[in-house]
Amino acid sequence: MKKLVAVLLAGVLALGAFAGCGGEKSSVEAIKKSGKLVMTTNAAFPPFEYVSDGDKVVGVDADIAQAIADELGVELQIDNVTFDGALTAISTGKADIAAAGITVTEERKQNMDFSDTYATSVQYVITKKGVTVNSIEDLKGKKMGVQMGTTGDLILTDEINGYQDDDGNNVEGVLQGSGAEVIQYKSALEAALDMNNGNLDAVVIDKLPAENIVAVNDNMTCTELVYADGSSTQEEYAIAVQKGNQELLDVINDVLKKLDEEGKIDEFILEHTGAAKVQ
Repeated sequence: MKKLVAVLLAGVLALGAFAGCGGEKSSVEAIKKSGKLVMTTNAAFPPFEYVSDGDKVVGVDADIAQAIADELGVELQIDNVTFDGALTAISTGKADIAAAGITVTEERKQNMDFSDTYATSVQYVITKKGVTVNSIEDLKGKKMGVQMGTTGDLILTDEINGYQDDDGNNVEGVLQGSGAEVIQYKSALEAALDMNNGNLDAVVIDKLPAENIVAVNDNMTCTELVYADGSSTQEEYAIAVQKGNQELLDVINDVLKKLDEEGKIDEFILEHTGAAKVQ
């Protein structure tokens, strides 16, 4: 037993040392010394991040990150990876910030720190026209597509498999035992195209990406996804940094406050909502 404890303690110390190295790498001083701010994202979530002009990552989050880089006096480098990869890059110290329409959750707070929130959203369900979904419960027995690692993925997986509440009690999901199935995709657009091919019944994704997809697909429609009792899936977006990096968080929060006061974030959303629809 003592040997096991010693091994576990050694592992914890090793992880702590690794995390410490990562935190130092992303310090404000280190970022300024390197001359660049590394942002990690998944550019398949318009209007917050998407690809334009070949391979350039643009969007609301890219504009916010550029403002943060400008405040630090450095260049902005954007690494386009999977959504889960974007989060992992923060916890392992491979990126300075992650901005990908990231919802703040208690589970994620265990592995990274978050800025002040800068946008809110709710989950939407995309279906073919003529198909009506009034609530999550209407998805019983259905095959649904999601963008891997997103809130829609997490919510539907919990409702299908069941989950534990804040007190550790087992809760039966509203879709549990119904035969409902979740299929993960790299992007919501990829899922929507598969639905169009008859392989899915619905796609669940955040409001603005859903509206962007429907805007360029005349045979699709979308609506807010709520529970039968009327409760919402509202969520808040924030920028993620490595655990304990308060100095960088302070810079980010100052920039977010200034952008909000100047109405810039709303401008970014309007601009990219329009631009993303023609991609």
